[in-house]
Amino acid sequence: MIDIAKIRFKNKILTEDLEFTNENIEILGKKLKDSINKSFKRSFFIREIDTGSCNACEVEINALSNPYYNLERFGISFVPSPKFADALMITGPLTKAMEYPLHNAYELTPNPKYVIAVGDCTMDGGVFKDSYAIKDGIMSDVKVDLWIKGCPPEPIDLINGLLKLLEKIS
Repeated sequence: MIDIAKIRFKNKILTEDLEFTNENIEILGKKLKDSINKSFKRSFFIREIDTGSCNACEVEINALSNPYYNLERFGISFVPSPKFADALMITGPLTKAMEYPLHNAYELTPNPKYVIAVGDCTMDGGVFKDSYAIKDGIMSDVKVDLWIKGCPPEPIDLINGLLKLLEKIS
């Protein structure tokens, strides 16, 4: 272990340069806040539903709540029940076991409701396609308003997707 630490300190830790800085996130956040204020006059509430994913998309969605992105300050909140949601954010391919809970959550979401499909799996099953337990994507079961591509999409892609949806709404 000490040898590994010596190598790390000698070679330094390599990191990727971020394309987006705090200033860019602030600009995107201001646009989000303005779009939310135009359409909803309050916060935009999202219920996230995992319909059988590998959890990579959930990790990226959870990153939206960390101190770096902190979408709550721009008016986007994640809620525990579809009864309080403005939008459903769905991840993963639709498994046969999650078909009824997805329809139930969709029906419980008040109108107007929006559906955001996150990741490649939501549209066609992704790497899980043709599995005995997978019903492929969610397109045949619910009306999707926005699809955020990626496996998994990065948090900045999620923010840009939400901004596009909110601009479309307003």
